[in-house]
Amino acid sequence: MVSKTRVRVQALASCRFDGIYRTTRDRWGEQQADQYIIGLFEAFGGIETHGTLSWPIPAGFGVDGCYFRHGRYFVYWRRLANGGIGIVSILHERMHQIDCFREDAGG
Repeated sequence: MVSKTRVRVQALASCRFDGIYRTTRDRWGEQQADQYIIGLFEAFGGIETHGTLSWPIPAGFGVDGCYFRHGRYFVYWRRLANGGIGIVSILHERMHQIDCFREDAGG
């Protein structure tokens, strides 16, 4: 069964997405960057079907939502009012997760 859930990459996550692409391209080449981005979108598509294993965001973040790991990045998402999935932030494992996520989530 194909999921009809819409995935929306929110503005700040989109900026981080662009940075991931550029960094990967500059370091490992365009083909690797394309493959990594395609893999991220495939992971987004797996959220609804539980093909992408996600965990609840810890209460310390003060925001409702979930996250999963893809390579060296943590992807934070939440259910939108229209039932879709909003990708809130994509943070490298070395970034200070709580501060960056609060900033991206608007809090």
